[in-house]
Amino acid sequence: MTSFLEQYHLAGLTIGVLTFLIIGLFHPIVIKAEYYFGTRCWWWFLVLGIAACISSIIVTDIIWSTLLGVFAFSSFWTIGEVFEQKKRVEKGWFPKNPKRKGSK
Repeated sequence: MTSFLEQYHLAGLTIGVLTFLIIGLFHPIVIKAEYYFGTRCWWWFLVLGIAACISSIIVTDIIWSTLLGVFAFSSFWTIGEVFEQKKRVEKGWFPKNPKRKGSK
C-alpha cells in the first residue's frame, strides 16, 4: 500500500486527509468524555498518547509512523480540551450530565 502511495505521489495527501480525520474525530470524543466522565478521564488520553508515541517510534513505515504521531499529539491536546470543555459546560454552552456524580 505504501509503495502505491509513494509511486503515485499520494503519500502526502493521504497523510493530510487522515490527519484531518483524526483531529476531527477527537472533537466529539472530548465532548462525550467530559459529559460521561468529567475531567477525571484525562489520564486515559495521556496513556493513549504515550502508547501512540512509543508505537510511532517502533513502526518503520513512514506513513503509519506519522499517523501514530498525529494520533499521539491529538491525544495529548485532548487532555487540555477536556478541562476547557468543563469550562464550556459551566458557561452553559454544552449540557451537563445530570446522572454524573457531582453534576448540578
